[in-house]
Amino acid sequence: MSRIATTFAALKAQNKTALVTFITAGDPGPALTVPLMHALVAGGADIIELGVPFSDPMAEGPVIQRACERALAHGVGIRDVFNYVAEFRKTNQATPVVLMGYANPIERIGPEAFIANSQAVGADGAIVVDYPPEECEDFAAAMRAAELDLIFLLAPTSTEERIRQVARVGGGFSYYVSLKGVTGAGNIDTVEVAHRLAAIREHVSLPIGVGFGIRDGATARAVAEVADAVVIGSRIIQEIEQHGAEGAVAAVQTFVAGIRTALDA
Repeated sequence: MSRIATTFAALKAQNKTALVTFITAGDPGPALTVPLMHALVAGGADIIELGVPFSDPMAEGPVIQRACERALAHGVGIRDVFNYVAEFRKTNQATPVVLMGYANPIERIGPEAFIANSQAVGADGAIVVDYPPEECEDFAAAMRAAELDLIFLLAPTSTEERIRQVARVGGGFSYYVSLKGVTGAGNIDTVEVAHRLAAIREHVSLPIGVGFGIRDGATARAVAEVADAVVIGSRIIQEIEQHGAEGAVAAVQTFVAGIRTALDA
């Protein structure tokens, strides 16, 4: 059983919702990535999404775009991301780490190298925003063979056929994008989310995480009533921006702890 599956099973046994947290590798500086990963866990995160910096992050709003720009200004690339995961694994063997990003960096080093490096450093899976399920079945199969989960996005506009495709090739969990827009935009309609998740669960047996637009404990708690996981990214990046390099680690841990408290209330 993968680390991701083990984590969801343990949380389900405790009647808890998973907290999935996102940061961009290399933001606000390369030396802070691993300390921030540990701060996320200390605050109560169950799964870490580690963003691979990319110059054209099409699904991201201004907040995560700026995080990518800061990381790229430090010269951080996909090979650095592998190194961060390896360093994190020296003291944390339990928390799943999912690499999140776009096809271009993977295609540059080659899918085989991406899978081999991910496996070697102890990553648990990937979310590749612009790899649609119908076009990457071979990649998904290779990921499964390496015991890595390939996680796909579903949106309010996803058709039943797309949902079936994700159910066929996806692993780990399915990531439901709650808004028609980019990360960090708009407010969640939890009634509509509940309706869509019910339709998705007719075809998808994996746990379902909900992200985009979760900004505070109240929203997280409301989403947790219908989802298996809540995903928070932009709001954490804002904490990093607001507190700068010197205060980012403490601020992120405090913020995540507040979300964890709300989820467990």
